Amino acid sequence: MVRPVRFAFNEETAKNNYFQQKTEQEKVAEKALNEFDAFVNLLRSNDVDVIVIQDTEEPWTPDSIFPNNWFSSHISGELVLYPMFAENRRQERKPDVLDFLRRKMNHSKLIDLTSWESKNEFLEGTGSMIFDREKRITYACRSPRTSEKVIRDFCSQMNFDAVVFDSFDKNGNLIYHTNVMMEVGTQVAIVCLESIRDEKEKQKVVSKLTETGKIIVDISIDQVASFAGNMIELKSRNGNPLMIMSASARRALTPQQEATIATYNKILSPELQTIETNGGGSARCMIAEIFY
Repeated sequence: MVRPVRFAFNEETAKNNYFQQKTEQEKVAEKALNEFDAFVNLLRSNDVDVIVIQDTEEPWTPDSIFPNNWFSSHISGELVLYPMFAENRRQERKPDVLDFLRRKMNHSKLIDLTSWESKNEFLEGTGSMIFDREKRITYACRSPRTSEKVIRDFCSQMNFDAVVFDSFDKNGNLIYHTNVMMEVGTQVAIVCLESIRDEKEKQKVVSKLTETGKIIVDISIDQVASFAGNMIELKSRNGNPLMIMSASARRALTPQQEATIATYNKILSPELQTIETNGGGSARCMIAEIFY
């Protein structure tokens, strides 16, 4: 997780992130920092191993709090770097952080997809793709930030299969990141089937999730707007499964949906309203999993 410096509304990402809202809220950076620190404390108090990287003043990277978009780590030893839509987000790939990831985390192979930026083709990590790591499947909804060409490149180099589809919000806009409408955990998958308008594509997603043994929790487009799709399953040091979501996401769930998730995971739900409103991302976006 990256502790932010001068967190703020990012004009560049707001072009196609319809979850961002420019507000007159005061002390945004200070409030975001308080939310971040409380989130880290909540994870650590539940025995999650959290590595916090302190962001730097320069270059200024207003979205550094969302590190899952620019890299992913894999148990097989790969560190993957991704092509980013917003130019000011590309600066999040800071040399000292890369050095830390490569040396201290024992990643043996670097897969660098960032050359796609020069072709205006983007794939923003585990924002753009939802991994079923055990089955080596990636789920992804197409958008200006999620190129099918780059997905194919990733799958070729990582030996993954892809399930690709279109997903729309309630205003008919393409959903910019798959992780706002979908999460695949060990046993439970959260997905907004309503947002997948093409019936064949919807059935393809349902079939693959069912075939791989997932219990599907179907959320609505209105729930997506409250970040109910932006979850991540983590494990504590002793192996207990945890489902991480924001407090607003949890409040948006029905009692039955929450009960289904809680059957298989302990739910942790920090308050992240400032980060969600100004940054357009939530709990899942703030966590980049490390495998070593």
